[in-house]
Amino acid sequence: MTFNGFHAADFETFHIEGLDARMEAIRDRIQPKFRLIGEQLSGEAALLAGQEMFLHIAKHARRTVNPPKDTWLAIGPNKRGYKALPHFQVGLFDDHVFIWLAFIYEATNKQQIASLFLKDMEQIQQIVPQDYVVSQDHMQKEATFLKDMSEQELEQSLIRFRDIKSAEWLVGRHIDASNPILQNGDAFMKLASETIERLMPLYKLAGQALHS
Repeated sequence: MTFNGFHAADFETFHIEGLDARMEAIRDRIQPKFRLIGEQLSGEAALLAGQEMFLHIAKHARRTVNPPKDTWLAIGPNKRGYKALPHFQVGLFDDHVFIWLAFIYEATNKQQIASLFLKDMEQIQQIVPQDYVVSQDHMQKEATFLKDMSEQELEQSLIRFRDIKSAEWLVGRHIDASNPILQNGDAFMKLASETIERLMPLYKLAGQALHS
């Protein structure tokens, strides 16, 4: 099977009432697509990273009442889990798809990663295109285009990530649900591959903090 794109029904999943009904739709509509996407991207990421990369698909297992507002796949270097290490994510809310290099609050050595990034702000700005977005909370839709952030604001986002235990730092792309590229499986996969390739130097830079 090949990935044939995201379509209206995928985004409408997040308007289904009730935890069980929404989770059933996520499992039926979205997770098979995640497996196709993730199997290709994890292989590509492994070649770029020079290490084995493993696919994880969010299970939302801790939820008992509230249905998830989004869902995602993660690609990272640990077979047992992804949250403690830098990883790549592809996922969707009801109005957009996201492709992230993610440093979430569970990340070990987050202070060292943030400090390394703060020392090398110029390199980050060289790696990350201006039309990419930065988020400080993977649970929220909001993100800011790099082109709309001053150097001071970018610095403050990294200081917050370093100093606040619950803070996160994610960088990548948002693609609006209405963008026709999402309905073209090949075009989306090309975009996702390009995004991971573009962000890989930042992933490797974070790896220096983990091994320092």
